Amino acid sequence: MTLRLRLTLVATAVVAVVVAAASLTVYFLVRHQLRSDVDRTIRNHAALIQRNPQDAFQRNLSVLAGDPVQLVEAGGQVVGPLEPGLIPVDAAIRAVAAGRRAYFVRDTTIQGEHFRELVAPLPGGAVMVVHPMQAVDRELHRLRLILLLTSLGGILVAALLGALVSRATLAPVLRLTAAAERIARTGDPSERVDEEGGGELQRLGGAFNTMLGALEDSLETQRRFVADASHELRTPLTSMQTNIEVLKQQERLDPAQRTQLFGDLEREAHEMRDLITGLLELARGNANLERRPVQLDEVVESAVERARMRFPGVGWDDRLEPTRIDAVPERVERAVWNLLENAGKWSTNGKPVEVRLAHGELTVRDHGPGIAAEDRERVFDRFYRAAAARSLPGSGLGLAIVREVAEAHGGTVVAEEAPGGGALLRLRLPKS
Repeated sequence: MTLRLRLTLVATAVVAVVVAAASLTVYFLVRHQLRSDVDRTIRNHAALIQRNPQDAFQRNLSVLAGDPVQLVEAGGQVVGPLEPGLIPVDAAIRAVAAGRRAYFVRDTTIQGEHFRELVAPLPGGAVMVVHPMQAVDRELHRLRLILLLTSLGGILVAALLGALVSRATLAPVLRLTAAAERIARTGDPSERVDEEGGGELQRLGGAFNTMLGALEDSLETQRRFVADASHELRTPLTSMQTNIEVLKQQERLDPAQRTQLFGDLEREAHEMRDLITGLLELARGNANLERRPVQLDEVVESAVERARMRFPGVGWDDRLEPTRIDAVPERVERAVWNLLENAGKWSTNGKPVEVRLAHGELTVRDHGPGIAAEDRERVFDRFYRAAAARSLPGSGLGLAIVREVAEAHGGTVVAEEAPGGGALLRLRLPKS
């Protein structure tokens, strides 16, 4: 069942319930009023007789203002009208005539016709006044027919209006559905929908366009990522293939040349491994991995010890304040190591790398050539390598991974020029 049909049915059902309730209310109010008028009339007739009961018995009264009247003695014998027994006398009437019961009003059938009957006590008997209900029944029957036709017409109109309203209301949703189906067929998320309708529908259109924009950006980023990765992988693969071709003619090479070629192959294999590791790290993006409390100062301390072994010619000056964060430990360790590795590659003048952790911020400062002003924003882009870095080993993914990790944890990373020269990188992660 479509949403449009469900809305139409709901609107029709609501109107049907309201119309039915209103019709029943009107019917029973009118019915009560008509019957009350009849009851008041026959009570007035009975009251006239009760005020002068002897005259009624003497005159053998049979009709009063058009309503048949019948007198019953205390023993249950019918006194009038002229046709005795025209109005049936039962035990309830005899009880009123005998003084054992108060007056009552009820519906009764006399010779197949509907009457309203009142029985009231009199001294020495009772009086029975009946009023024909044919006229009232006809009015009620006509009222029922009118209400039925009115209800059916109201429900039909409600169904038509509900269909029109649901169609108009769901038109923006149908446009969104059509746009989504076209995008699914073509794979092109550049299409946008009109943000019309106001209120929630306009917000829905805006959210849909925002989603399409994010999808378009994601696909473009993915295409660039694949193209850049292919380009970066092609360079070491080409070099390795060339070296392998040369090694096939190793009988023409002296031992020193073979040793150099094997060293080149080993270096290129390491570059390939680091590049693939970086690609996998970036491919994970901001996946919802499980976070847990991490002692950041211990992570940095471990990374500094590893850096001392990796870069034995570089001094490392670390001052770490105890810091606790909620994070994915493996990703934070990777980001911290990338910062230290980047600093270690540029520290060639004998001055130590300064590592500080305070107030939830990790700073890594080296005394290398620094980062040019035009490169400070771009160094965190994937595969970007400044002109001065192109002669050094690396894939251009290290700092990009740092930014991915920082943003995934709600933090930031920036590159600055250090006082006195060198580069200063600041990584801030929210404390727990």
